[in-house]
Amino acid sequence: VIMDLMDKVTHIFAQGLSSGFYPVPQQAIGVGSAFEGWSPRAQDLVYRVLVPLSPPPGHAFHLELDTAGTLQRNSCVCVELLCTCTREQLGEDMLCFLHHPEEELRRKQDPSLLHTLCTGSYLDVEKTVHWFAGFLRAAWLLLPQSRHWRLMLQPSSRSYQFQLRQDKESFMAEVVFGVRQGDSDIFVSSQPSEEGVPSTTWLETYAVAEAKFFGHVSRQALQDSWHCKCLQLLTGILMGGDISTYALKTVVMHLLNTVPLTQWRGRDFGQRLMDTLRYLHRSLETKQLNHFVLGNVRLPTEISLPSDLRVAAPPNLFQHLASDPDAHSKATWDYVRLLHR
Repeated sequence: VIMDLMDKVTHIFAQGLSSGFYPVPQQAIGVGSAFEGWSPRAQDLVYRVLVPLSPPPGHAFHLELDTAGTLQRNSCVCVELLCTCTREQLGEDMLCFLHHPEEELRRKQDPSLLHTLCTGSYLDVEKTVHWFAGFLRAAWLLLPQSRHWRLMLQPSSRSYQFQLRQDKESFMAEVVFGVRQGDSDIFVSSQPSEEGVPSTTWLETYAVAEAKFFGHVSRQALQDSWHCKCLQLLTGILMGGDISTYALKTVVMHLLNTVPLTQWRGRDFGQRLMDTLRYLHRSLETKQLNHFVLGNVRLPTEISLPSDLRVAAPPNLFQHLASDPDAHSKATWDYVRLLHR
């Protein structure tokens, strides 16, 4: 239901019903636990989708990445104007932003992206989210879903959630926007972050690569594979603790990449749970848990990474435990609770 709605919104945009030179939304990509098949709490299910954005005609995006070596690199999306004089000579109804007088551009053409959704020369996250929420609200009545579903939009500064409700059935979705790094599966995105992050800052995300990995596993695994049930059980027990859901997901992804998929059936469930706990225990003892995507030479070849990330040293997700004894103690107690449960 969610993906069909996003496909139709993208189709409406492509028909030219959004006037002006705005980012062009591409086909949405389902990411996160709901699409990967292991959500720890069904009652709180949120379907997260990432909508890739491409530059409008006459514009180009350039990523300015902060390569300081942090786990999640920050980025700015620089917007550049391109010469379109050749397209104009071919009869296309578009004036060149670079070579036509400003007065003529103001009279005959909508403003460039630099004058709508940018702060300075950088694509602004908050302006982009606000613009797309408005477009969805306007396009809703043109969608066939509007005859059967009620739409409730809940925009925030860096993403927006919406709820679809029909009688007693409802779906909650969260939409974030992303700009692809080259032709890879790594994006910089508008995903929510801590307070104080500038609105021109986009955060590197590996969610698409991880979702593709779970898709790869599902296609290769036997029909009665219990790998998602294993992750679902463990994350459900530990939700709200000091060991993050992402850390547990990382442990299971490492095991899925090393333990043969024929050994994840129901009869193997207990053994795979113990494997996961042992891996987690060893990682806590050594305060070392390598990122799954970055620098992983065993990553399936269908997952595309920028060359610098494929050969990078994998960041340590437990680095903070080495410098914070109190955090390490709390995480160890979380592990003990998980073991007893």
